[in-house]
Amino acid sequence: MTTSSAYHGGENFDLRDILLKGRTLRLEERTAFFQEFLGSMRERGENSCMRCINSPADREVEVVDPATWRRRAMLMFGSNNYLGLATHPYVQKKAQEAIEEFGIGLGGPPLLNGYTTLHRSLEERLAALKGTEDAMVFSSGYGANVGLVSGLTSRSDIIVYDAYSHASFCDGVKLSGAQSFLFSHNDTGNLRLILNQAANRPHNDLFVGVEGVYSMDGDLAPLDRILPLCREYGAHLIVDDAHGTGVMGANGRGTGEHFGLEGTIDITMGTFSKAFAVSGGFVAAKKPIIDYLRYFARSYMFSASLPPVVIATVLAGLDVMEREPERAKRLHENIEYAAAALRRLGFHTPSESAIIPLRVPPGMDIRKAAKGFHERGIFVNSIEYPAVPISQQRFRISIMATHTREDIDRLVNAVQEVWVETGSEIEEYANETKQSHAA
Repeated sequence: MTTSSAYHGGENFDLRDILLKGRTLRLEERTAFFQEFLGSMRERGENSCMRCINSPADREVEVVDPATWRRRAMLMFGSNNYLGLATHPYVQKKAQEAIEEFGIGLGGPPLLNGYTTLHRSLEERLAALKGTEDAMVFSSGYGANVGLVSGLTSRSDIIVYDAYSHASFCDGVKLSGAQSFLFSHNDTGNLRLILNQAANRPHNDLFVGVEGVYSMDGDLAPLDRILPLCREYGAHLIVDDAHGTGVMGANGRGTGEHFGLEGTIDITMGTFSKAFAVSGGFVAAKKPIIDYLRYFARSYMFSASLPPVVIATVLAGLDVMEREPERAKRLHENIEYAAAALRRLGFHTPSESAIIPLRVPPGMDIRKAAKGFHERGIFVNSIEYPAVPISQQRFRISIMATHTREDIDRLVNAVQEVWVETGSEIEEYANETKQSHAA
């Protein structure tokens, strides 16, 4: 067998090699190639994936250093625990009470033996949160998107969706077998053009899929312009509000509330793995749609129900959102403080959502830069190809309500130092990014 080293000609290789050349390699060759890829990163101390956290998910966490195996404190700017609910005393108390009352799990799917009064209570609260008739709970956000799209649409339907849509939505589209078309990210002119073309093709129903807050760029779908287009063309609007729920809007009800469109969006999908800091997902819509999906969304039918402790945690999180609106206020103050500080350095950083992307300029070694952040005790996520195109690699900063101004100052100082250390020009990069956003 030819060894993997023959394929990259040295140690400066990355996932592009295995993704492009792996199509002609056998399984043993592909896995051997990937082992060498991972080993090379470990030797250089550049593997920032799968870092072991040995403490609760808070503004500061204890991380087991992959190079030395020593524990060290790091400021967490890579978690979607936006409201700090993961360590809230009330939420923890309700989780403990749920275990005592309901046990640790249900041992079956919802339609058979995995549905409790606790689950129903959460569905009613979620429907009220999104201004819909009903809601249903999935065992994961991925499963919610896949089940929603593949269960609700058919081969005779048309799905038009944003080019930056999450992988789970794209997988749902593939499974559905429906005709599908991408429109340019947040480009309502292009969306109108495609909807006009789609309207002239044979179809039963027309669906439009967008995200309230896009996970890689932190920007918002212009729902105030997209929803009228859907109404004009008779399309059902699906909004993935995973990163908007609990964050956007005066009451944290999501991106629909942010745009003043509560109760008008046809179908909303959300997750519990962001603001609620656990796992799971949900879909909220009219009752006939929810009833239908309970029997036709395969990821719902054939997955075990979320444990009652998770359901109780989300219910408690909803309580905290209602009782402590100052948490969301503090979150947005932190977002604006961080964005303003980065803008003073020369970055173009919008400040609407809790996600702040820093695209790496051409020539920056993103793994070396990631190592620089880690060494400074700053936990951020480096987003490499193939998660994004090679020209759009970036660091993704997640802001939480529990961060202090001193935390954010340390983050900003680290950004400046890492950019200087890697020989990158912030001002030139910022201008390029600003032009990209404007385009």
